[in-house]
Amino acid sequence: MNKYEIETESLSKEYNGHVVVDKLNLHVPKGQIYALLGKNGAGKTTTMKMLLNLIHPSGGSFSLFGENHSSFSKKNYHRIGSIIEAPAFYENLTAKENLEILARLRGRHRKDTVEHALSIVNLDKENKKLFCEYSLGMKQRLGLAAAIMHEPELLILDEPMNGLDPVGRHETREYLLQLCREKGTTIFISSHVLNEIEQIADVIGIINEGKLLEETNSQELYRHSRRYTEFEVSDVNKGALILERMYSTSDYTIIGSNRLRLYEKIDNRAEINQCFVKEGIAVTNISVGAGKLEDYFTELVGGDGIG
Repeated sequence: MNKYEIETESLSKEYNGHVVVDKLNLHVPKGQIYALLGKNGAGKTTTMKMLLNLIHPSGGSFSLFGENHSSFSKKNYHRIGSIIEAPAFYENLTAKENLEILARLRGRHRKDTVEHALSIVNLDKENKKLFCEYSLGMKQRLGLAAAIMHEPELLILDEPMNGLDPVGRHETREYLLQLCREKGTTIFISSHVLNEIEQIADVIGIINEGKLLEETNSQELYRHSRRYTEFEVSDVNKGALILERMYSTSDYTIIGSNRLRLYEKIDNRAEINQCFVKEGIAVTNISVGAGKLEDYFTELVGGDGIG
């Protein structure tokens, strides 16, 4: 049995000689939540469009459900639910009327398909309001309802938290977790809401300028979110040697040219500081903190983070 629901091999896309997605190798495990993170223009949406056959790759290949895209039957796309960019519906129809049209096209998976989907996203009471009267958050919730109403095996969601208020983000997060944990739905999601991603993702891929910089699981990510002591020192190399030789630890990270982030022995920071000074290392600052996905992302791609 294939363990990846989505797998890409050197997947590439270029427009007029400009490379948007550059030899991407993604591995989305079956029954897990995979988050693709990147700045605006990094290639996230383009990647998802290729997977959904909305645009054609310039090079490379991908597989869905273990089947290469070149032989993938269009009928199999009913196994996938998606939100790509802003959800589009008939402006002059209600939420229920819009979903009824989709249900007739796709086929119903249960008698109350439409009502069930609307209740999940808390739009079941909006019986008379037209889509054109919806807020951005309501439109996004209707898009999610359309994506999940046929109970797909795989969800491909491009910025599904966009426009949602804190309560809406919480409800969406909980529902995605429930889908994955209880029904085994595989979820491939992109997002700028990093604190939400930290709470739900099993695997994270980080993309920048079309290239995959890193693909890491939640256990490895945990290392970057632990508490730490950070020393700002005059000589990071010498400081690192002292940590290894005198404190028998290699559980640290060198950040920039003058910072050492130590992930253990936090209660020994005063002693370590004295040792640094004794060995001729100037210590200009000591701080205790906890890592965030935002910090890790910024370290990898540079700049001001994901926004």
